Amino acid sequence: MTKYLIAVQFDESAPEPPEEEMRAQMARTSKVTEEMQAAGNWVFVGGLLPSPATTVVRPGNGTTTMTDGPFAETKEQLGGFWVIECDDLDEALAWGRKCALACGEPIEVRPFMDAQWD
Repeated sequence: MTKYLIAVQFDESAPEPPEEEMRAQMARTSKVTEEMQAAGNWVFVGGLLPSPATTVVRPGNGTTTMTDGPFAETKEQLGGFWVIECDDLDEALAWGRKCALACGEPIEVRPFMDAQWD
């Protein structure tokens, strides 16, 4: 089985939804997570704090520098994710569709590298 990252692309510039909608969204995403667990596909799930909570560590000249937040030229940031195991991309995309409908945000489905590290 291949591991896939199902990443929630969150638009930080959009107004925050009302609390009732947030609770409904959490209930829908929890249901999808429970379905993944029951199907044997679930590995891990996590939600992330907004990008201002981020610290970026950059290498250079044999040392590192640290800056607050990612300075990306985009309003979409990684907001949360699932790691799943699937037989193929079609199965992972089916989960991605369920996740997109549950959380109401764009979803990126990306396979992990099948690295053989010795």
